[in-house]
Amino acid sequence: MSKGVARQVVAARLPRELAREIERIAAEEKLDKSTVVARATGLYVKQWKLERAIALYDEGKVTAMKAAGLAGLSIWELLEELERRKIPVRYTAEQFREDFEAARKE
Repeated sequence: MSKGVARQVVAARLPRELAREIERIAAEEKLDKSTVVARATGLYVKQWKLERAIALYDEGKVTAMKAAGLAGLSIWELLEELERRKIPVRYTAEQFREDFEAARKE
């Protein structure tokens, strides 16, 4: 994780086998267990945000631009992910206007 980033202690109960895997990875990577857990958690959060954003987009609840923002991706990265998952890109004129206005305000 980045130096200088504020950190908070979070306790978690893990299955014994998962704790052993964390210890094994930490030893192999020459890291402390806290760093391994923080990196794994970061990857999970990133993936969760992507899955949530795509689900909202696929349900028609958000535009592609909004989904990209929720996932922490550029619009182009999101469109590539939608294509990879074979999710059709739906973009109405109204959604375009919404995204255009939102982009102008940034």
